[in-house]
Amino acid sequence: MKLTQANLATLKNVQTPNYDRDAVRSGIVHLGVGAFHRGHQAAFIDDILADEPTWGIVGASLRSASTADALNPQDGLYSLMVKEGKSTHIRLMGSLSRVLVAPVEREALLETMADPQIKIVSLTITEKGYCYDAAQDRLNKSHPDIVKDLASPLEPISAPGLIVEALRRRMESGAGPFTVLSCDNLPSNGRVVQKIIIEFAHLLDAELAAWIEENVTCPASMVDRIVPATTDADRAFLKSTTDIEDQWPIVTEPFRQWVIEDNFCAGRPAFESVGVEMVADVTPFEHMKLRMLNGSHSFLAYAGLLKGHEFVAEAIADDELRTHVLNMMTDEIMPTLDLPDSFDLYAYRDELIERFENPGMAHRLTQIAMDGSQKLPQRLLNTIRDCMATNQPYSYLIKAVAAWIKFVSQSGEGQPFGPLNDPMRQALEQDVRTANGKLQHLAEQVLARQEIFGADLSQSDAFRNALLKKIKA
Repeated sequence: MKLTQANLATLKNVQTPNYDRDAVRSGIVHLGVGAFHRGHQAAFIDDILADEPTWGIVGASLRSASTADALNPQDGLYSLMVKEGKSTHIRLMGSLSRVLVAPVEREALLETMADPQIKIVSLTITEKGYCYDAAQDRLNKSHPDIVKDLASPLEPISAPGLIVEALRRRMESGAGPFTVLSCDNLPSNGRVVQKIIIEFAHLLDAELAAWIEENVTCPASMVDRIVPATTDADRAFLKSTTDIEDQWPIVTEPFRQWVIEDNFCAGRPAFESVGVEMVADVTPFEHMKLRMLNGSHSFLAYAGLLKGHEFVAEAIADDELRTHVLNMMTDEIMPTLDLPDSFDLYAYRDELIERFENPGMAHRLTQIAMDGSQKLPQRLLNTIRDCMATNQPYSYLIKAVAAWIKFVSQSGEGQPFGPLNDPMRQALEQDVRTANGKLQHLAEQVLARQEIFGADLSQSDAFRNALLKKIKA
C-alpha cells in the first residue's frame, strides 16, 4: 500500500503520528533535507507536535530533486526504522509537510523563509555547503556559488545566499529575524554560520549586515545519531513487514542525542521536553562527539576500506582496528576533552563501541569516507593540535591521517576505490598522478595543502616527520 495521508488509518504493524497533521503549522524551514535530518531533528520535532503543533517543518533540497520526488507524493510522510540487532521498530514521521527544490522553486522557498510564521531556519548541508574557508576562518569569496550569489543576490543558490536574502526581506517587511540553527558537524557551528552570513551580507549591504548582527542568533548545536544510506533491501523489508510502499524510508539506531545552546531570537519549541539538552555552552559536547565518534568513524572508514571491509560493524570486529580505536580514544582523544565532572567519558567510549557493533546498522564505510578533505580538520587534526600543544602522544591519530592519504592514493579513475567523492577531488587526484605510486611523495604534496592542514601543520617538522613515519609503516 502506498504511503499517503489518506491511507494512514489503514496501515498496520507501524506506529502512526499521535497528532492531527491537518492542525500542524510550519515554524521551521530546514535546508538540506537529507537522511540525517529525517532520522534526527525531524524525529525530535515529531515528538513535540502533539503538544506544540506550530513547529512543523518545510524541507528544502539545495541541489537534487530526488528527496522531493520521493516524499511529496507521500504528503511528506516517511518511515523511520529503528534497528537494534535483529529487532526493528517502525514509526511513521509526519513532521515534514513538504520538500521544496531550491533550483526550481527558489522564490517559493524564499517566500516561505520570509514568512513571519517561520521562527527557525535549520541546516544540515555538510561542511562544504557553508562555503567556508576553515584554514582562514572566513567566507570563501572565491567559491563559485558565492561568486554567483554576489553577482545576483536576489536569485541565490548557496545556503548563505538564501539565508541572507530571506533575512533582507524580513528586515524590509518588518517580519523580524529568525534563528539560524546549524546541525552539521562543524566545530563552533553556530559561530561559523553567523560569521559566514554576516560576511556575505557585508559584501552586499552594510545596513543589512548590521541588522543581522544585532537581531539574528545562531546557536551552536551538537547532533549524534547514526543514519546509514537507505538501500533497496530496506525498502523491501518495510514492504514485507508492513505492506507499506515507501519511496525513501530512513534506517537508524536507537541512540540519539542533541545538545543546543539556548539562544533563540524568535522563540523555540520545548526541546527539553523530548530529551534535547539545552545548555549555555555546547563546545565540550561538540568536541567529544566530533573527536571520539566522528574521528573514530573516519579511521575505521579509511583503514577498514584499505583492509577490504564494507561496513562499520565489520571494521570494528577486526581486532587490529578495534584495538586501534580503543587506544586512540582512551590515550589520545579523551585527554583533550573537558567535560563536566559528572560525565563518564569511559562509559561514553564503551557505548560508542557498542553502537559501532550494532549489526542492524549497515553503515557503509564509503559513506563515511566521502569529503575527507573537509572532515579531517575537525575530526582528527584539531585533536592532534591539542596533543602537540601539551606534548601528548598522537601516534594513533596520525595513523588515521596516514590511512586517509593511503585511501586517496588508491582513488581516481581506474583505481581500486574509484573517483574521490570530495570537493577537492581534482586537486587530490592530480597529486596522486604526480606522486606516481610513491606514497611519501603524495604525503608531502597533500601536506602542503594549507586549506586542509593549515599553515601550522603544513610547516611543522614534527608533524611532517610523524606522518611520513606512519606512511612508511
